[in-house]
Amino acid sequence: MKRICVYCGSSSSAVPIYSEAAQAFAVELVEREIGLVYGGAKGGVMGSLADAVLEAGGNVTGVIPETILDTEEPHPGLTELRTTESKDKRKQRMTELADGFVALPGGIGTQEEILQSLGRAKHGEHHDPCGFLNVDGYYDSLVEFFDNANMEGFISPEQRELVLVAETPSELLDTFEQYESPIV
Repeated sequence: MKRICVYCGSSSSAVPIYSEAAQAFAVELVEREIGLVYGGAKGGVMGSLADAVLEAGGNVTGVIPETILDTEEPHPGLTELRTTESKDKRKQRMTELADGFVALPGGIGTQEEILQSLGRAKHGEHHDPCGFLNVDGYYDSLVEFFDNANMEGFISPEQRELVLVAETPSELLDTFEQYESPIV
């Protein structure tokens, strides 16, 4: 794995454990010599993640749409900053640049992005791992949803295997390294 795309909140949470988890994930990426692809902003959990990768000596590629440059300031110290015409083009570019996709705690945008990556994997558009860093049970209810959808027949067992979940960065990245897509 050369680069992992991480989706996470561009705003800060009142709960410091999420920024701490982003920093721990960053250290694990750098130790494994894996570059970061992310949304390019300097604030929130996103900024904490990028700062920690850069401070540890890693590479960070930010991808930010021109349409939100008025509301989100790009991180000034990135290894590389790419701009796109729209949010859809941003997601497409991030997919092209990455070998795996991770959701850290975040809101609607984070969920939209990781679910789109899972949808593309479901349809065989890529065979890269998609996972959730389940910090302090943040994604428990979403995991329950996937399990229930599988039980009710809306998600096949192979599709359920696309959803990787771990509580620590090392556990998640170990799973990524061993991952083989169940979709052929």
